[in-house]
Amino acid sequence: MGKIIALANQKGGVGKTTTTINLAASLATLEKKVLVIDGDPQANASSGLGIDVKHVECSLYECIVDGTDVRQAIYTTDIEGLDVLPSHIDLVGAEIEMLQIDHREKVIARMLAPIRQEYDYILIDCSPSLGLITVNSLTAADSVIIPVQCEYFALEGISKLLNTIKIIKSKLNPHLEIEGFLLTMYDSRLRLANQIYDEVKRHFQDLVFKTVIQRNVKLSESPSHGLPVILYDADSTGSKNHLALAKEIINKNTDK
Repeated sequence: MGKIIALANQKGGVGKTTTTINLAASLATLEKKVLVIDGDPQANASSGLGIDVKHVECSLYECIVDGTDVRQAIYTTDIEGLDVLPSHIDLVGAEIEMLQIDHREKVIARMLAPIRQEYDYILIDCSPSLGLITVNSLTAADSVIIPVQCEYFALEGISKLLNTIKIIKSKLNPHLEIEGFLLTMYDSRLRLANQIYDEVKRHFQDLVFKTVIQRNVKLSESPSHGLPVILYDADSTGSKNHLALAKEIINKNTDK
């Protein structure tokens, strides 16, 4: 039975998509079967994994709004064992169209039920908003990874997200857990980055991943080539960080 993990934070630019792409690629490299679901209309996770979004005929939008079979929308990537369910700009309008659907918060959960056992991990890249698609993603997920950027306003907005998670847990998905807080864009030379790290650790203690994603040029460059960093430069810090994160997640879920 595959584990569904949503990556969410309504603050933009914290590294959600970068983490989704590279964590998925690292898990696949460690011989896990992985599906990435791109829940953001900007479709950056899709293009970052080499999907030409302009030529995608069937996407998450069709699965949600038209009830298209999810298998028709799954694309393979250059990494064996890593598949993508791409997004499309049309997804922007999906939230309004979903208002007519019964149990509209559970559309993605219903959609994933038939394919769940085919994957070890299903990662959902949520858009930087707390709209209906993100609510759907959190309702479908077993757990959520919250990327936190090592910058001044890092903890701003986390309380809002935690409140949303609490509401979803009480009303829609009692099994939802926090997989962990992931510190991204970390630069050990900056005193501020270390202060943020200490603060997040103090607030959330064991829920903070041991692995930290450091600032890395190769990590920033790789999406423009449509490649995860592990294919772009396997020896880079970004690649090593995400492999360490993948191992930490596998170990955590094996121990349970």
